[in-house]
Amino acid sequence: MFDSLADKLQNIFSGLKGKGKLSEKDVEAALREIRMALLEADVNYKVVKDFVKSIKERAVGNEVMESLTPGQMVVKIVNEELTKLMGEKEAKLELASSPPTVILLCGLQGAGKTTHAGKLALHLKKQNKRPLMVACDVYRPAAIKQLEVVGSQVEVPVFSMGDKISPVDIAKAGMAEAKKNGNDVVIIDTAGRLHIDENLMDELVSIKEAVNPNEILLVVDAMTGQDAVNVAETFNNQLEITGVILTKLDGDARGGAALSIRKVTDKPIKFIGVGEKLDNIEPFYPDRMASRILGMGDVLTLIEKAQSAIDEKNARELEEKIRSQSYSFNDYLQQLDQMRNMGPLEDILAMVPGINSKQLKGINIDEKDIKRIEAMIQSMTMKEREKPEIIDGSRKKRIANGAGVTTGELNKLLKQFKETKKMMKRFTDMEKTMKKRGKFNLPFFK
Repeated sequence: MFDSLADKLQNIFSGLKGKGKLSEKDVEAALREIRMALLEADVNYKVVKDFVKSIKERAVGNEVMESLTPGQMVVKIVNEELTKLMGEKEAKLELASSPPTVILLCGLQGAGKTTHAGKLALHLKKQNKRPLMVACDVYRPAAIKQLEVVGSQVEVPVFSMGDKISPVDIAKAGMAEAKKNGNDVVIIDTAGRLHIDENLMDELVSIKEAVNPNEILLVVDAMTGQDAVNVAETFNNQLEITGVILTKLDGDARGGAALSIRKVTDKPIKFIGVGEKLDNIEPFYPDRMASRILGMGDVLTLIEKAQSAIDEKNARELEEKIRSQSYSFNDYLQQLDQMRNMGPLEDILAMVPGINSKQLKGINIDEKDIKRIEAMIQSMTMKEREKPEIIDGSRKKRIANGAGVTTGELNKLLKQFKETKKMMKRFTDMEKTMKKRGKFNLPFFK
């Protein structure tokens, strides 16, 4: 998502940055382009109008016009206003002072409520919570079974009473079950409809009154564009939602919903779904999203992903191996696995400042390539992995056959590994030299 909008905005700003001074006419022209880019991204018209007005009020002032880097100042202003538009800072879940915390999920059918009940449960479980999911969708065929399957995948219990009991009674009984078993979070999965109707709303209001939830999270499919904003507005008016989970942000939608929902409903986006896997859910950070859209990277998310994927003890051991020049193919294999745990490489690269979406379009990072590398390493003996210099012609033939690759591909891997070790040696030599001068410390992997 946001690729097209990001490309357009980054093009607009590269034109501004190239100018030594900006006139009011330059700013007006840039704002026209920004307005068009946002409308094409399916952002609500009124939201666009107010957003552009806010930028104009700041961008034509002395702060920008008299700046030594006026183009950069305009980008800074747009970044701040974009962050403000999406909610300024992360909106955390409101936890109950005395457990359990009750989270009511609502939304239309197909938005991903049941899947995101599981994703949210897994997210909370990682924070040492003990969630219980409650199956209150008694209408959609196999909805209860789906929640039970998701529950078993994330190893979170599911409370259900079949499809013959009223959802309100199920929700009440689910609360009693949580208190009895010491579950400190209850996630209630409710029924959706293909469209908003009175029965749906009446039932949700009844469940709300019965369990008094701490959070009412609306699950919205970002792929539906402006319809998502209309749905959010209607649910908010009827239920007073506390926040939004925006799903399918990894899709090719234009992104307008993400930029409009906060402004229209005055309720924050709390989580975003960024993939099909059950751990593909992230807290929503407006400032980080704004930075990504404007091509400024997202270093904090990158660091968090690295910290969750890389074991600190392993990182220290790896650092020591690099310093002592004992880095082997076994270490290389371990790093490949850790890198995969951080998510698709394209997504990781997109978080690096200075790399915009346009630069990544020509890069084709295939999972099959990584699997081929793994197969080649796994076809080596332990001695060959530790000392690749012993791999001669006959060994190469055996390894290539075992991995199902050509000797040419194997030679390429061996050459890359040799170059990697050389580069690491240069870094450690440079660190030693600079340390002697008391000017430098290179914290590898720390």
